[in-house]
Amino acid sequence: MLAKAKTFFEDVQAELAKVTWPTRKETISTAQVVVVIIVIISLYLGACDAVLTKLIRSILR
Repeated sequence: MLAKAKTFFEDVQAELAKVTWPTRKETISTAQVVVVIIVIISLYLGACDAVLTKLIRSILR
């Protein structure tokens, strides 16, 4: 059992050594894109919610 665990963690370490990690600049750039997209989608969903809320309130009155 311990031999299998040791082999597993050795394999994990070997695979992590093969990974091409992004640079700091790439990571920041990608994070900025994600934040902008989240803000845009949030504004869209907020607008949809406001419109649907007004529509439902006008129907129920």
